[in-house]
Amino acid sequence: MLMSVDTDLMRVLADPLRLHIVTLLAQETLCSTHLIKETGVKQTNLSNHLKVLREAGIVETEPCGRFTYYRLKPEVIASLAGQFADLAERARATSENNVKRSCP
Repeated sequence: MLMSVDTDLMRVLADPLRLHIVTLLAQETLCSTHLIKETGVKQTNLSNHLKVLREAGIVETEPCGRFTYYRLKPEVIASLAGQFADLAERARATSENNVKRSCP
């Protein structure tokens, strides 16, 4: 089976809270205090989700005094978007050329 979309990133972003965090970080760099206020989740829950996003390479941190700011890495999102664009183009070509596998 041909897979072109990064399934690990898709699993990370499939969580609604993580996707919400990414959406917020696309608008501005925020510290965990801001993210707690915006999402309404407890600090430990937020920290766990931010750890997953950091380990996946989707966000990066910036220490600022006693706070840590989180920033979205746009190149990661752009890469994933490009993978979906390629998939859509392949699907379009398949549809236009009526490509189908014959049944046995």
